[in-house]
Amino acid sequence: MNLKVKGTLILFVLVAALYYMYPTWKAYRGGVDPQSISDKVNLGLDLQGGMYLDIEVQTEAAVKEIVRRTRDNLEDLLIDEQVDFIEVRQQQDSVIVEMEPGRRVKLEESPFDRILIQFDPREEGDLIYLKIKAEEAERIRKNSITQALEVLRNRIDALGVSEPSLQQQGENSIVIQLPGLTDRERALQLIGPQAVLEFNLVNTNATENTYNRLTETVKYQESWDKISNKLISRRPHVLGKKVLLTGEFIRDASVRIDTQTNQPYVSLSFDSEGAERFAKITQRYRGRNLAIVLDDKVQSAPVIREAITGGEASISGQFTMEEAKDLEIVLRSGALPAPIEIREERTVGASLGEDSVRQGLMSLLLGGVLVLLFMMAYYRLAGVFASVALVFNVVLIISVLGAFGATLTLPGMAGIVLIIGMSVDANVLIFQRIREELRRTSHPRGAIKEGFDRAFRTIFDANVTTLFAALALLMFGTGPIKGFAVTLTIGIIASMFTAIVVTRFFFDWIYLRRQNLKTFRI
Repeated sequence: MNLKVKGTLILFVLVAALYYMYPTWKAYRGGVDPQSISDKVNLGLDLQGGMYLDIEVQTEAAVKEIVRRTRDNLEDLLIDEQVDFIEVRQQQDSVIVEMEPGRRVKLEESPFDRILIQFDPREEGDLIYLKIKAEEAERIRKNSITQALEVLRNRIDALGVSEPSLQQQGENSIVIQLPGLTDRERALQLIGPQAVLEFNLVNTNATENTYNRLTETVKYQESWDKISNKLISRRPHVLGKKVLLTGEFIRDASVRIDTQTNQPYVSLSFDSEGAERFAKITQRYRGRNLAIVLDDKVQSAPVIREAITGGEASISGQFTMEEAKDLEIVLRSGALPAPIEIREERTVGASLGEDSVRQGLMSLLLGGVLVLLFMMAYYRLAGVFASVALVFNVVLIISVLGAFGATLTLPGMAGIVLIIGMSVDANVLIFQRIREELRRTSHPRGAIKEGFDRAFRTIFDANVTTLFAALALLMFGTGPIKGFAVTLTIGIIASMFTAIVVTRFFFDWIYLRRQNLKTFRI
């Protein structure tokens, strides 16, 4: 590569680096809201404050919920096939079918055998035991984590947090980092609810003291004082245990205003299958009360006046506009497959994040200045070349992080400090090789060329092996480790470019283009 081509390449890379670095510089100068700037380096939780959550997904509850739905479907199948039975009930992760005395049925031929249920051949009297397959239960547990990640990510997107981090840890845990979050309460309101929406029939003739405990349950409709946040009333409703329709068929949800009461409510629209089911339900149970239940709490229980064929329903209550919008978000995001429990919650203050940034920058600048001074004092003009290449290296790292909208964490800043040392190490190898060649020969031009050529192999081997380690950390690491790996990976590639191309260009420009170079010291 001749000198002109090499200079053009360096100029192009420098211009591109400054272009992608500019949004980051603009975002973090005084008086500017970083959130208004795109294509910048985002600061992690430890650098700008925010919220950290360690959440446990109760996967066993997801298994039980699938078994419950299977129980309902199996009961419907027996009714449709006109099979005489007494009861189909759930017991943990099992289903028990109680038949009429003397009656038998070959449940092995049921479609549930293929999907969820493994039929246990044991029979005790008129009882048939069905148990979920072990491999199916494990699949449900894994899917519940995957689904929970997707649902939570959709909800968090509504918070407007830049570069949130959601990662699975262990078998049933999810770690969430929300850098820059200011509204903690709203975050918990969006993340916490399972948002399980169910439609159940109401038995208006029964009370919470007289209901049938085998086929019915009691759930409550609560009314709260918005100012004092105190419970005003708690009205019981006797509901059938059978769920007629769930929120899985919701296509869309939106907030609307009731023209009569001027109160917000949430309008629901079902997909084609949900609309068909809802129409059948409202047709079959006209004149009955249909309860809309969200997370085991009755939101409303209107009377079905006529069949509803439009595939729309509504959730009304004493909502504020913010509560209605939050409900809209969680319903549109979908229900969590299982309840979640917040095992750990940490809030990192913005002031603590600013201290981390300030101390990190101070260590970066102090380390960089000391290295630059040493290089210039020890290697003279060659040290100046190395110092310029070092600054170029840091600019490249920041520009690449900004171009990809990556997140810079405190370990990431430590990675940049490490890269400064590695970049200098590459130049030291080159300079020492040149010194060795100068002792062997009286031709400076040959010594410079041979020094770079011989050092290249060592630099390449050292950086490639380190790059493999950084890529492994990037692929398998989480949290702070991944942040460190990102800057380390980018820095290694940048340091190889600056040491081999940029520093070499300065030597070629100053020395090798001089035809009558007689003396050279380094």
